[in-house]
Formats: sequence, structure tokens, C-alpha cells
Amino acid sequence: MNYAQQHLNESVQILQQIDSNQIERMADLLAQVKAQDGRIFFLGVGGSAGNCSHAVNDFRKIVGIESYAPTDNVSELTARTNDEGWATVFVEWLRVSKLTPKDALFILSVGGGNLEKNISPNLVEALRYAKGVGSKITGVVGRDGGYTAQVADACLVIPTVNPDNVTPHSEAFQAVIWHLLVSHPKLKANPTKWESTV
Repeated sequence: MNYAQQHLNESVQILQQIDSNQIERMADLLAQVKAQDGRIFFLGVGGSAGNCSHAVNDFRKIVGIESYAPTDNVSELTARTNDEGWATVFVEWLRVSKLTPKDALFILSVGGGNLEKNISPNLVEALRYAKGVGSKITGVVGRDGGYTAQVADACLVIPTVNPDNVTPHSEAFQAVIWHLLVSHPKLKANPTKWESTV
């Protein structure tokens, strides 16, 4: 078997193991945010930050929920990193945004945040703040889900089928899941271009 087939087979195994009930819980949570005129703040780093940008577009355009990704504001992100440190870039952004109980954090992350291993401490600080405010928390994470999976109201942990491919599968399935959510009848408000031209 070549590597391409192995990778695709692993993707099939992941699909077969994903907890669809958890995704439905996520859809319900996000529908509640929309009904309350809340906002979604997408938080992620690295490749997951890129996914956050794409997800913001889809949730704003297709679902009609006010959504933001702090990593899209490179000036503020780098200023806060330089002046205050990496660990607080998200929590301070959320403070200025006046996060409320109507709002939600949507974490896209491979590790989900882990202070003991110094992995994405900025996610942990943001999650702690959100819990204190009473905001909703959801996410799509990899491996054991880290701190996100511990505190989220609804969180999908992408199953690990090959320990050597946790990152590529986690980041790829983040896109699968958020596209599922913006297509979900509980959330979708506006047609997508290609489907509406048929």
C-alpha cells in the first residue's frame, strides 16, 4: 500500500469513529448563540488559526452569526505578543471585546491547550476567562483534547488512528466539521453560491 492510500484509509477510519452526537450538541449550542444574538470567537494557532479565518467567513456569510478570529488582526496580535507575552494574546482580546454569556468560544486546535506541557497556554487563559464570564465553549481538537475537552460544553475530539498523523488529521477534520455545521439545518441561513445556481 502506498502512503496516499494509507492516509486516505486513516481518514475513513476517523470518519467511522467520529461521535455524531457530539456534533449535534455543538449545533444546538451554536443555534442558541445565534438565537441570543451572541458572537463566536474562533481561537487557534498555526494551521488552526488559518482554519479559524475560513470558519469566520462561513459562519458570518452562511449562518449569519457575528464571528471573529483574533489572529486575523496581525497588528494587535503581534503588539500584544511583543508587549504582554504570547500567553495572554487571546484573553486580552476577549476582554476588550467584552465577552458575555451570550457569546461562544470555538476552539480549533490539535492539542487543545496544556499548561503542564506549555502547549497553547493562550488557549487555556482564554478558556479560563470564558468560563468565568459564563460564555459557551465548543471546539474541534485532536489527541486527548487537552484543556478544551475538559471545560467545553460540547467538544469533538478527532480520533487518533495513527499517532504519527495527529496534526494533519486533526486540522483536516476541523474543516470537515465546521463545514458540516454551517450546512446543518439548525444553522444554515443563506444558500452557498454553487448550490444556488443549479
